[in-house]
Amino acid sequence: MIRKRIVFFGSVQGVGFRWRARHAAGLYGCTGFCRNEFDGSVVMEIQGTEEQIDNVVLAVDRGTYVDIQRMDVRTIPVEPGERDFITE
Repeated sequence: MIRKRIVFFGSVQGVGFRWRARHAAGLYGCTGFCRNEFDGSVVMEIQGTEEQIDNVVLAVDRGTYVDIQRMDVRTIPVEPGERDFITE
């Protein structure tokens, strides 16, 4: 189990990004959150296996109108007991 903080840049707001992220996280068994930032980016903290997290990111990237141009990724401490993936 790992947790990553990922900041997505590109066409990521107003295109269903957070909805897709929440749906994919549920499908692949990940927890965490996703929220829009004032600078036009989207920040996601996601917890699961490396493969689960990769699958969520790929599912979001395949979304119509979503155009991820860059991601800043770092591994952060796991949140024990977290059960859901929410959008803020």
